[in-house]
Amino acid sequence: MSMIRLKHSLLASLALGCAFTAPAFAQATDAIPAATAPDSGLYASYSFNSSWSSVSLSVCGSVPGSGGCYGGGTMGTFGHVGALIEGNPHVDTPTNTVTRLIYVVDQAAGAGTAVQLVVYKLTEAINAPFATITVSKVRTVDLPQLTGGAGVQTYLGANGKFLFVATNASTHAVKVAKVGYAATTVGGFSPAINVSSITTDHYGFVTVTFGGVSGSDGFYTFDPNGSLQGDGGGAEVLLNTQDGLSTSRVLATTSAVPAVRYGIKFDKPKK
Repeated sequence: MSMIRLKHSLLASLALGCAFTAPAFAQATDAIPAATAPDSGLYASYSFNSSWSSVSLSVCGSVPGSGGCYGGGTMGTFGHVGALIEGNPHVDTPTNTVTRLIYVVDQAAGAGTAVQLVVYKLTEAINAPFATITVSKVRTVDLPQLTGGAGVQTYLGANGKFLFVATNASTHAVKVAKVGYAATTVGGFSPAINVSSITTDHYGFVTVTFGGVSGSDGFYTFDPNGSLQGDGGGAEVLLNTQDGLSTSRVLATTSAVPAVRYGIKFDKPKK
């Protein structure tokens, strides 16, 4: 936990009987108008240690009256971090505090093949020109439906209500509710096909793709409420407006379906 102060506020701080130590890289800035979210000028950067067993988080940017890096924390120890994602922010206006959850998939919990979802909370208390940053562990959710290990690939996608988790050693995915953390097995084909990706779009649709690298393939698409929207053969994926989908990763290809699918059904008229 750390705070950053303006150089020109030193006398005021000492007059109040308080003294704060500012990192050398902190820079004083002119006052800026307050944005809608009190942390809109801040960003969280993540880094991993060489064994993928811990994650370091640093919050930097600016708040009205100051700029620099305001603190952070460390998440772990894990068996092997497979994937992580941030949740949506929650703003507490009276206290000018922003909180968001960070979801980490440990794909080799206990240095074995167990998979866990580990939830942390990032708190940014904005009291310009200061910001106090804390990172705390909230919960661990066992996902026995999935098979992990240090050498597997982990897939993670989310919308406002659910997280979708899978590995390439599993023949189905797990849907985890963000409220209550109930975990439900979803997807799967017969004969079994391993998961090859999870992708999302900007409206909250999530597609779990199976196979496609060689042999059989298929997909399941879920809507923002977590309900099955469609499924079928083919290694289909979704795109969003923020993360480019690189073909350099292990991305499935298919010849099972035409380039463009078409087919609609009409809703029954209300009586």
